[in-house]
Formats: sequence, structure tokens, C-alpha cells
Amino acid sequence: MRESGILFPIFSLPGKYGIGCFSNEAFKFIDFLYASGQGYWQILPIGPTGFGNSPYQPFSAFAGNPYFISLESLIEDKLLESKECDSVDFGDNETKIDYGKLYEGRIPLLKAAHERFSARLKSDTKYAEENKDYEAFKAKQAFWLKDFCLFMAIKEANGGKSWLDWPDELRLRDEKALKKAETELESEIDFYSFEQYEFEKQWEKVKSYAKEKNVKIIGDLPFYVSMDSADAWSHPEVFCMDSDLRPTKVAGCPPDAFSPTGQLWGNPIYDWDSLKKKDYDWWVKRISRNYEFYDCIRIDHFHGFSDYYAIPYRSETAQNGELLKGPGMDLFNALKKELGDLRMIAEDLGNNTPENEKLLSDSGFPGMKVLQYAFTSWDSYYLNHRHIPNSVVYTGTHDNTPSRAWFEDINEGERNFVCKYINTTADNAGKFVWDFIREAYRSVSNLCIIPLQDYLCFGREARINCPGASDDCWQWRLQPNYLSRDLERSIRELAEIYGRIPKD
Repeated sequence: MRESGILFPIFSLPGKYGIGCFSNEAFKFIDFLYASGQGYWQILPIGPTGFGNSPYQPFSAFAGNPYFISLESLIEDKLLESKECDSVDFGDNETKIDYGKLYEGRIPLLKAAHERFSARLKSDTKYAEENKDYEAFKAKQAFWLKDFCLFMAIKEANGGKSWLDWPDELRLRDEKALKKAETELESEIDFYSFEQYEFEKQWEKVKSYAKEKNVKIIGDLPFYVSMDSADAWSHPEVFCMDSDLRPTKVAGCPPDAFSPTGQLWGNPIYDWDSLKKKDYDWWVKRISRNYEFYDCIRIDHFHGFSDYYAIPYRSETAQNGELLKGPGMDLFNALKKELGDLRMIAEDLGNNTPENEKLLSDSGFPGMKVLQYAFTSWDSYYLNHRHIPNSVVYTGTHDNTPSRAWFEDINEGERNFVCKYINTTADNAGKFVWDFIREAYRSVSNLCIIPLQDYLCFGREARINCPGASDDCWQWRLQPNYLSRDLERSIRELAEIYGRIPKD
């Protein structure tokens, strides 16, 4: 079935309180997708972010980002007051997230909401009955929730330090020390549990509304977890750790023409032999949890399942690492056995080896075709005439500059090539971007995903992430009232012409 969708992170939604969230703007965007004939909304990872604010370095592979909790919903539930929220300084630039002010402003508001929630549960029988699913939520998500909330509470009590720098009795998960922490930090633990409950409740409303409008959610699953995460702390058996629970290997990329010392990412490496002995149960739980969030999962760094680069812990560069074999189809067979049909998209970008291509073929997952990568050579893997139906075509991804800026930045030879290939001219950037989008729509790829910035012909000011850079990433937001009826009609016309209107 041919369909199309839009790539647009939740944090980039417009809204009142500093960051895109599950407010009315999320529902309006779903209305926009429906009216535009789009069957998919692709988002970025929704885990709780830490230092650097990257959604690919979350504190948990199972939890949700509390920044996405709608304050308006908490006001409606009488857990907050409008004047409280309006008095907070979230920054004066509505096109950019100020994460410093967001942390200083949102966390106290969420803590105030938790205090009122807890008090009402104890004093108001009717309210407690209406929220009896709070205890059911905690029971259902016990596998990860208890450890995550304890992790966050201990982290807060230790000034935000990485768990690797905690006192040994807590770092090594001494039973008596954890029991003591649970008692002393009971209120803080319940606060983090309340955040996850609110996140879940609000996201479920967004997802249900999307289903009503025949819009499916594509989520994004980071291949690795963050070193400073509840996962690495509470499940060391999943990762390459020594007897002192210190990492032995970390992730990265080998040296190449672009980086003579390689890339040192620092994520913990999976102990695939240990995972295999337990039928990959942690991965089964992780994927199962993500299907609670999403209709379809895009797996980041799919090549890592074929082979991955492991670097000795505490190395200063990535030069001394080694390339090791990943679990391959053994993992996906185990997942299919437990979970049935896997609705996944493989992020297979980068250096394609015969082993990578075989794994993609054996898995049956569609890979990605990014048009911005297509015009560096006449026989590029990403050129439209080389696409196959079982694939997803993009103009660009969250890691690319918007197509207008890309067109301005490429060299003259590439610019001439792309103009000839898609039959357009270089003298009108706006026309070029829409012709470029049209090229994606006419691909034989079953699914076509376009970043929202391309439809709006935005430039580099709307870039979401620049790999390798630490500043100005994950901050772009759409201004209110930019999604017009004219834009709806223009997008829908493309979907109709190229047979991508979703079936009811």
C-alpha cells in the first residue's frame, strides 16, 4: 500500500509553555495530517533527556519525557493554576527551546502538581476512585518503572551525578542501601512515578485521537542506551560490565576519511552472548514497551545488529576499537516468536556492506532512501530509479539540513545533476524544494516521509540536529499558525496524484 507521512518531532510543536508537548497543538497537527491526506506522523524518541538534551541519550529506554506533559491538561485537572504557569519564564523566542529555563520552570510546576495529586488521592474518595488506574499503571510497568524512579530519585539526591560516580553501595545496588534509599526518598520516587503516569495518560489520548483520524505513529528507537541511564544501572547483565559494574567496552565508529581518530560515543555495549542465553528477554520487553507507544518503530543504526564497533572503556579516542559481530536474525527471530509480526523501519544509512544488506533482506524490514544523499554520483544507491517498493523514501531526515539549505550548500556539479534529474531549475529555491518533494512522492517506495520544514521551504534556521555538534541541536520549534489550509490542500494534492491517500 502506498502512503505518505510527515516527520515532525513532538518538541517542535508550537505551544505556550516553552516546548512542544501533548497540548491542543498535538491534536491540531493530527487534524492537519488527516486533512493533508497523510497516513503517518513520524516523531523522534520520546524518552527522558539528560545533558545535551539529545533524545538519543535518554535516562531510560522505557520511560517518557516529562517535558511533553501538557501543563494545560494539568490545569484542566485542577492540579495547577493558569497564573502559576503563566508566571514562569520559558524564554522569549518561540522558535527555539531554552532547555535551561525549561528545567528551571517546568520541574517545580510538575512537583507542585504531584503534591496536589497525592493530597487529593488521600483526602478525596471520588478523586481516588477516578485515578485508581494509577496503581494499575505502576503494577503493569513494574519491570522498569520501580528501578527508573529510584534511579532518578538517587540521581537527584546526588546532585545529578552519573550513577558511575555514586557511592559504591548505591552504584553496586547493595540491597540494604537500596531499601534505605527507597524509604528516605519515598516522596521523590512517587513524583517520578506520577510524571510517568501523566505522560502515559496524555500520550494515550494523543495516540487514540490519531487512530480516530486514521493516522499511524512512527516512533524512533535508539540502538544504544545512554551510559547514564536506569537501564545500565539496573540491568548490568545486559551490557559488557566487569565484576565491579564498570563498563569494559563502549560504542563508537572506527577512524575514516572524515575522522582520523574515529568517533567515541561512549554508550555501553550490549553483551549479546548473555542476552542470547536469556532469549533476549530485555530486548523483548523493550520492543514490547515501544509498541505501547507507537504503531511502527524506526530502528536507529540498524547496521549495529549486523556488526558493531567496540572501544575499550576509558579510551581517549576510538582508534583502538574492534569490529564485532552483532546478533543478526537471531534477535529478530526471538522478537517475532514473542511479539508476532514486527512493524519496523530499518535506519540502514551509511556504509552498506554485503552483511548489512543480507540482514535487511532477511528481516523483511523496509530500509531508508534519502534523496539528499543521491546526487554525489551517477550510480548512487539513493537515486529514485534504484528504489524498491519495500522501502521508505525521505527528502531528508532530522540529521539533515532542510532541503532548501541543502540545495544552497551543495557544489555546482551536484546542483546541476539534481536539477537535470528531477527536471527543475536552480533559480527559484521554493519551486526547487517542492519539485524535490514531488520526486520523493513519485518514488516506487511504499512509504514517503517528508520533514515538515521542507513543505514550509524553511532553511538552515529550522535544522533539528547536526551530528557531532553539541550546540543549537534539538531546539527548533514551529511558530503558531504556520499550518494553513492552502498547505493542507497542496500536500493532499500530491498524495492524491501519486496514489498515497491512506485507506480507511
